[in-house]
Amino acid sequence: MQWKELRSSPCNLCPRECLADRGSGRKGFCLSDNRIMVARAALHMWEEPCISGRGGSGVVFFAGCSLRCVYCQNYEIAEGRRGRQVTVGRLAEIFLELQAKGAANINLVTPDHYIIDVAEAVLLAKKMGLVLPVVYNGSGYEKREMICSLSGIVDIFLTDFKYMDSGLAAKYSAAADYPRRAKEALAQMVRIVGTPAFDENGMMRRGVIVRHLLLPGHKKNAKAVIRYVYETYGDSVYLSLMNQYTPLERLRENPDYREICRKVTKREYDAVVDYAIGLGVRNAYMQEGDTARESFIPAFDGEGV
Repeated sequence: MQWKELRSSPCNLCPRECLADRGSGRKGFCLSDNRIMVARAALHMWEEPCISGRGGSGVVFFAGCSLRCVYCQNYEIAEGRRGRQVTVGRLAEIFLELQAKGAANINLVTPDHYIIDVAEAVLLAKKMGLVLPVVYNGSGYEKREMICSLSGIVDIFLTDFKYMDSGLAAKYSAAADYPRRAKEALAQMVRIVGTPAFDENGMMRRGVIVRHLLLPGHKKNAKAVIRYVYETYGDSVYLSLMNQYTPLERLRENPDYREICRKVTKREYDAVVDYAIGLGVRNAYMQEGDTARESFIPAFDGEGV
């Protein structure tokens, strides 16, 4: 399927296939219409070391999301509450401005529901002088056809793999098919970019990093994700095991989610890390200290837009 056909069709870009007529201004399940909405574009230091480096990753936060994670830390933009409209041309300029500021890469956060316009902006920026690696920073809930279309556009996939348990996926993200979709998408990501490559400073130039955010009380799910990724891809995929889950206040108001209304304990996280090491995982990033703080959530104030 070509980009032109996708643009003129009712929206089926994500696994929801909600068929919203976004071109007529109607919003899809992602809470977005056909306008590109960006909430922030700035240097960001809080990614994995091979992505942020010393100068920062050039992160572009897009508004809207195809998931409904009840614990989402970026809910203000995921629900479309923040964001400024930009054109394809302006988005290409933003990429170049981040490059001029010394960004290590262009980091596209949750771009899937704008992927046609984002891809065009990347290609335009490359014609205008963009030479940085392009990072697709997504939820893992992607259609494999869309990932396939990013060959030659995206260099690095920084993807979540939230669930191997479809029950948890349904309860916390309204996406019971998440495990299947994430597996299919990850296979295409690896096929597109191949084996990891780094420059002389240890910065990733090409590759796949799979993130897993440990949820309190759900070590079994975390271990299942780690086992699947490692047994399927070995050291050709990097893992990033995250302990930064933050129970936001609004979650405490719903009795259905009491079990995740706390931080992850050190014992829980250490058990998951030890499990990964015991499997033989060598290429992985771990977090140390208390990362579960709202201060790690950036201000979605339109900076750089």
